[in-house]
Amino acid sequence: MPPALAADVEADVCVVGAGIAGLTTAYELARAGRSVVMLDDGPPGGGETGRTTAHVATAVDDYYHKVARMHGARAARLLAESFTAGVEAVERIVRDEAIACDFLRLDGWWFPSVRNGGEERALLERERDAAREAGLADVALVDAWPLGELLGGPALRFPRQAQFHIHKYVAGLVRAVEARGVRVFSGAHVSGIEDAKGDAPCAVTTDAGRTVRARDVVVATNAPINDRFAMQTKQAPYRTYVITARVRRGAVPTGLYWDTAEPYHYVRLLDPQGEGAHDLLLVGGEDHKTGQGGDDEAARFDALEQWARQRFPVEAVEHRWSGQVLEPVDYLAYIGRNPGDRHVWIVTGDSGNGMTHGTIAGLLLPTLIAGEEHPWADLYDPSRITLRAAGEWLKENLNVAAQYADYATGPNAGAVDEVPAGEGRVIRQGTRMLAVYRSPEGEVTVRSAICPHLWCVVDWNSAERTWDCPCHGSRFAPDGAVINGPSRAPLPEASLSSDD
Repeated sequence: MPPALAADVEADVCVVGAGIAGLTTAYELARAGRSVVMLDDGPPGGGETGRTTAHVATAVDDYYHKVARMHGARAARLLAESFTAGVEAVERIVRDEAIACDFLRLDGWWFPSVRNGGEERALLERERDAAREAGLADVALVDAWPLGELLGGPALRFPRQAQFHIHKYVAGLVRAVEARGVRVFSGAHVSGIEDAKGDAPCAVTTDAGRTVRARDVVVATNAPINDRFAMQTKQAPYRTYVITARVRRGAVPTGLYWDTAEPYHYVRLLDPQGEGAHDLLLVGGEDHKTGQGGDDEAARFDALEQWARQRFPVEAVEHRWSGQVLEPVDYLAYIGRNPGDRHVWIVTGDSGNGMTHGTIAGLLLPTLIAGEEHPWADLYDPSRITLRAAGEWLKENLNVAAQYADYATGPNAGAVDEVPAGEGRVIRQGTRMLAVYRSPEGEVTVRSAICPHLWCVVDWNSAERTWDCPCHGSRFAPDGAVINGPSRAPLPEASLSSDD
């Protein structure tokens, strides 16, 4: 674990967030000779990066043909170029820094969610044509593929994709950046970010009262914690679920696999080059809007297991976890200057391509910070306005607006005693909405149920034991501490009325 920030410091660049985007950006900045300070409120890779299934792909989860329709053929070509460069950069870093992280090049396969579905074959044909037009000439639709006999139907082959062990890769990146002089600090919860004013540098402050002054700041925190409105209205937070399933070694061929369902499922082997009688199959999917999963998010794992057992020779489920992705309304991530700022930069909107997008950020942001032009700058510009995405923007923001109805229709009072041990419930007392958690030992913790970011009523997540905001995805521990932004503040303290 890196040390805490014990004093005020200065640097050329302060990177907030030590996931793959922040670490890769710090790495490339240090290689370019910049002094860098990196802050994270937990260990490196301890946020959403550590929850990834680590598909490193040139395949785009929102499809090249949709990107081309939304942004044009040139944008699709630049997207393919940047994704290819991202995969190659991971391979370069693994090689140059001798990171033992089980990195493996392998084929990716997009297959129909319905066996031999004619409409889905047509979908894959459109994507093949769009991917080729974007410059991925080796993409091919084939009838004979590794899971063809097991799942049936054709599949779209994306050659030379990659996978790795994310925790090993993060550990190697931390060693690499520290060897180049990057100062990495954990336990540094950022409470404020101020853009440069005049000749004064940017200022990043922490809850502990420490300040980092830097010419530039990179906010790489999944959801930007420096923004209240602008970026949060252009993307939507989703929970995504993962299980690892034990299968007989060799029963599932090596590859990255994605189906065409909405939301789609994603599959790979954890370590196909390992030894022993069994493989672990990583199976993900069952996505839903954060804070809007219903009364029992844990049921999503059961649905995922059922899906896997229907298609693969699963012997047992070993592990379960979930993660959070941010879906941009126009299919492209946001990497560049924060709207309205001069020296604050962001990376967000990764969708299901976080490993590739995070690496692309490391290739793009150092160039922009240096004041140089880059061919991908407009593609990923956080300030862009995509008129063709107006319908999706309206749909997502109407969904957010609907969540404020919880003030009028939320739970009734008098249910404190009904909160089960190890669970939480939102309880109304008069005009107050309270987030009430009962520990396994029976101790009750009470916080306001109003998210400090934009005042939505949080929802209890039974799978992760967290309070989740259904508006913009902020997440909090049972005691109200912040787990995910955009909120920087915890759930406020509250108390039960004297009647309870």
